[in-house]
Amino acid sequence: MTEDNIPSSYLIFTGTGPILVLSTYPELTDDRLLRKLRYKGINKFIAYEVDSEAVRARYQQSFESIVENLESVEDIRVLDFNGHQIMANFSLDELGAPIKYSGEDESDEA
Repeated sequence: MTEDNIPSSYLIFTGTGPILVLSTYPELTDDRLLRKLRYKGINKFIAYEVDSEAVRARYQQSFESIVENLESVEDIRVLDFNGHQIMANFSLDELGAPIKYSGEDESDEA
């Protein structure tokens, strides 16, 4: 696995709590990714990019398995959905700039 193959890592705060995800989409606001999140009931969120090497260090086994699974596809995978554990694993100083999505740009796609 090379640096180029490492997916982006995001901490996403949703209505039901934080999730830590890995994504191979070019950006978190990619329309295809947003459709997947909406399908899962996530219409609004505040997210932060997290350094993927920091995520790898804290979730070694799961991280490697998900990276392998994402190797040849553009997709998103949840690495952790335990908010208490996520917040214990990362300091707020490790988070990038906030990415806000309010769902207002949604179209009537099915």
